[in-house]
Amino acid sequence: MSYRAQVGEFAFLLENVVGLSEVTATPRFAEATPDIANAILTEAGRLCEEVLAPLQRPGDTHPARLENGVVRTSPGFADGYRAIAEGGWIGMAAPADYGGMGLPQTLASAVDDMMSGACLSLQLSPLLTKGQIEALEHHASDEIRALYLPKLISGEWSGTMNLTEPQAGSDVGALTSTARPNGDGTYAVTGQKIYISWGDADFIENICHLVLARLPDAPPGTKGISLFLVPRNIPDADGRPGVANSLRVVSLEHKTGLHGSPTAVMDYDAATGWLIGEPHKGMAAMFTMMNNARLGVGIQGIGVAEAAYQQALAYATERRQGRTPLGDGRGPIADHADVRRMLTAMKAEIFGARAIALSCAAAIDMARATGTADWAARAALLTPIAKAHGTDVGIAVASAGIQVHGGMGYIEETGAAQYLRDVRVTAIYEGTNGIQAMDLVGRKMMDGGEAAARLLDEIEDAAETARGTLPDLANAVWAAAESLREATEWMVAQEATDRFAGAVPFLGAWARVLGGHYHLKAALAEGGAGRRTALARVFVTRLLPEHLALIAQARAGAQALYALSAEDLVA
Repeated sequence: MSYRAQVGEFAFLLENVVGLSEVTATPRFAEATPDIANAILTEAGRLCEEVLAPLQRPGDTHPARLENGVVRTSPGFADGYRAIAEGGWIGMAAPADYGGMGLPQTLASAVDDMMSGACLSLQLSPLLTKGQIEALEHHASDEIRALYLPKLISGEWSGTMNLTEPQAGSDVGALTSTARPNGDGTYAVTGQKIYISWGDADFIENICHLVLARLPDAPPGTKGISLFLVPRNIPDADGRPGVANSLRVVSLEHKTGLHGSPTAVMDYDAATGWLIGEPHKGMAAMFTMMNNARLGVGIQGIGVAEAAYQQALAYATERRQGRTPLGDGRGPIADHADVRRMLTAMKAEIFGARAIALSCAAAIDMARATGTADWAARAALLTPIAKAHGTDVGIAVASAGIQVHGGMGYIEETGAAQYLRDVRVTAIYEGTNGIQAMDLVGRKMMDGGEAAARLLDEIEDAAETARGTLPDLANAVWAAAESLREATEWMVAQEATDRFAGAVPFLGAWARVLGGHYHLKAALAEGGAGRRTALARVFVTRLLPEHLALIAQARAGAQALYALSAEDLVA
């Protein structure tokens, strides 16, 4: 079946659940009126359905390849990228001073969701560029911003991030790439980087690499890392791509999925680069890009979940096997109780994860528009949850989609398996989901849990309000929030090892409670009766109860894990 952009679903979420109206009430985003938002969603939906979705299978069956040092991309990707760039979609949330639209991140995130569901391999390229735009906006010199931002925002040039080296993955501080001053304000960057998504493409005028490297006087560890902008082609005096820089694509990785997205091994041989931000402060600048990308990756997971669900639902309503509880004779498998269980859980999971991600985006917008610390803390708290849970849902829903198809799901021609192969990496890149959970119980709890407590207060207040209309759902959400409050207080009081041992289930418990909260808001918005209320009841009665088991795991501590030595784990 063809992908269908859920324009109406996003309009409902933005209006009734995640608070876009509060964002647009600020002077910074006042121009993003409901009419503008609906027009943008509608046009983006058309682009995704008509232009991007047809590229999903060709990207998988005709992967990007390296040919004579040039990355040749999948059929149709050049035209698809051109449609994204010429439509202004890369610069939606970028500053208007450099050619962007200056629209809310909340709205841009909804568009990213649709694009991810249509063709994740291609969507990854503009996602990285958006992150680079934000990093340069906050950390680059005026000269760099004036030259690079308009080109990136227009899509003429694209951006990458270069962190990982063969010996330095999650331990970024172990990197060995170097940068030596050339004496003219530029630096000679040398080293090899791996896992560079969209490290090159044959349809982009210039590729701009953000590369982490060490200056000669750098201290060890992450405190000695600096950030450099290293373009594939060095701009000439007129700002056009000039001579080739001293860098090359060594090879492309052979991957489980995302075949249309070239993942390069990059070699820099005294390549010319420009320092971004302060010396030895590269991680702070790169984290600006990574935090943007972490929300974006969570949204990628949700977009793929949507596409996988749509295909599974279409198959389940057409495939007939056995007698069902509804009607006479052989009915569609969607009417069998277990298949109905999978489909309703998939839809409920997507709604909850999508609401979490868009609420995170709204908090980012409010922090930018108001400059208040509370909104910044809310955005920081929700970011690891949005990233980890969004990608976990993408994997789970894509896997369930294969199960709904039965044996046909395991046959590549149906395309059901591609969703799982494509989305699997989202739980790994931009910081593994385990690292996201450790961030939640570490940095995000350094305030003693105050930001978390404020969010739990809101959840409980909303549940109190809902008790008159939906007492069963409201009581369940309120009780879950209170259990999570106790778990959060426990977590804050623990030593790091015990917190980290329970970090993943703790993040999962947060996702369950937040999902229940947003489903309850949606049910109230339709008056407590209708399909959204029925879906909320599925989530609250079948998925929300998992929070108790997750909290129990989170509070188990590390002792049992370390009672087994590495030798004990040998088969």
